[in-house]
Amino acid sequence: MSEQAIRLTQYSHGAGCGCKISPKVLETILHSEQAKFVDPNLLVGNETRDDAAVYDLGNGTSIISTTDFFMPIVDNPFDFGRIAATNAISDIFAMGGKPIMAIAILGWPINTLSPDIAREVTEGGVLPAVRPVLRWRVDTLLMPRSRSLVSRSLAWCRPNG
Repeated sequence: MSEQAIRLTQYSHGAGCGCKISPKVLETILHSEQAKFVDPNLLVGNETRDDAAVYDLGNGTSIISTTDFFMPIVDNPFDFGRIAATNAISDIFAMGGKPIMAIAILGWPINTLSPDIAREVTEGGVLPAVRPVLRWRVDTLLMPRSRSLVSRSLAWCRPNG
């Protein structure tokens, strides 16, 4: 933990998943004439309001894809990274998939919070992504961006097994 006391939660304008916009507002944003033309291989899309999309590759295999934006819900940087990564990967499990890759994008107010604190967040995010889920391969990528932690998971699944 960093030497100076920090409160990551002071940078949150909501609480975790509570930062999401309402389904009604989301429907207004996503409504368009283009939305009527949905790829027939898209098994789960916007209309179901799920946390992940499922795309059928046509050979009995589907891809599950999800992206999470996560504001701090705890003050400890390592714990915040661990919680955000675990939450993102759980969306793949909830859809019946097996995670094969995870990408974390950390948006960070570099002029306000030190890079050392950002490193603690990314270290916390690697643990749940690599050890329990991707034991056989370590391909978790950590990439800096601007303001919030984004975890994106991609998985393959075979329906019924």
